[in-house]
Amino acid sequence: MIRGKTFIISGPSGVGKSTVLNALLKEYPDLYFSVSATTREPREGEMDGIHYHFIEPENFHKMIEEDAFLEYAEYVGNFYGTPKKFVDAAMDQGRDVILDIEIQGAQQVCAKRPETVRIFIAPPSWAELERRLTDRGTDDEDKVQKRLLRAKVELKMADRYDYFVVNDTVDNAVFQLKSILCAEHCKSVDRIEKLLVE
Repeated sequence: MIRGKTFIISGPSGVGKSTVLNALLKEYPDLYFSVSATTREPREGEMDGIHYHFIEPENFHKMIEEDAFLEYAEYVGNFYGTPKKFVDAAMDQGRDVILDIEIQGAQQVCAKRPETVRIFIAPPSWAELERRLTDRGTDDEDKVQKRLLRAKVELKMADRYDYFVVNDTVDNAVFQLKSILCAEHCKSVDRIEKLLVE
């Protein structure tokens, strides 16, 4: 069996990554969406193994020592990371894996696994990103401005990615992602390996 591929999705807060990924996963139920591990407490309604793998801080640090993460980072006093074992198990079954992680995490993954395909999701315009962040109503104006400042930094790093997808509409973004998945599986090396295995 040919091993699955790893795809990273990154992009600024408010660009619509979750919406686009949920739509893509509905069309490709065999894709494996990697669930992150975290040391933070579960929020109301969150389920272990569905939203996050909730781990005690001492266990998380032990996993770091054992090199059990593809990537990890500390954010606002809590640790977040991508456990290797779930990603590898899905890939060994021939499933493609999608990780929704920030640029720092993407760099860590690609340092360990350079074959990883990186996709950057961008807004159609700066004004649209600002509107989306404001309209979702989850942050005050100060937090929106901080997210916009961070978005400028992230957009400057988008050239480190293999693909650049503009999320002007969910349908267009999903179409582009499906095209990328198809293109990656049509690379000659993969097709030759598949023929040789049969």
